[in-house]
Amino acid sequence: MVWFLYLVLGFYAFIVLALAGLRFIDPPSTGVQTQRRVQSWFRKGKYQKRYTFVPLARISPNFQWAVIAAEDGRFYQHHGFDWDQIKDAVEDGMEDRRIRGASTISQQLVKNLFFTTTASAIRKGLEFTITPLAELILGKKRILELYLNVCEWGPGVFGAEAAAQYHYHTNAAKITRDQGARLAAILPSPLRRTPARMDRYSAIILTRMGQLGR
Repeated sequence: MVWFLYLVLGFYAFIVLALAGLRFIDPPSTGVQTQRRVQSWFRKGKYQKRYTFVPLARISPNFQWAVIAAEDGRFYQHHGFDWDQIKDAVEDGMEDRRIRGASTISQQLVKNLFFTTTASAIRKGLEFTITPLAELILGKKRILELYLNVCEWGPGVFGAEAAAQYHYHTNAAKITRDQGARLAAILPSPLRRTPARMDRYSAIILTRMGQLGR
């Protein structure tokens, strides 16, 4: 059992050091990006990774708030877990949960950085314990900046800048309110959804943005 304790301590020491480094260093890759690269080895067709890290100031406020409204409306109020949202998602049932989800931006960042999209109880448990560390070490602004830059927006498309260029042939700083809502709408399933087909969900996101004063 001693070796297991050392293994756990070593893992969390690595996580803390990695998070401390991510306060100042932009990640060259992530767990999900590595997952997609490995998956491409076993599939036909050329895989092209699109990933350009940009500062938060170079991402349109419309884009930022669309993602917040879609993914985590109480992002600036909670400390990693939105317990009200989790309760609502469970009560509203699985159909609505697929639309809204219950994971916060902080939780999703942890998943993107250190894990893969493969669902498992072990991953969720580790994610649950790492999220408070991310909140403590990184802070809200850096969490949002990292998330917007590493999340997946299409096959090989990672980050707001790549998403803006891939889907709208512009840069992230010029994304409009409607474009931001449509891009945010594909985040729950970026390999199957496209912004042009997100009329219903993007309208919901725009309404939520209005409720947030945006």
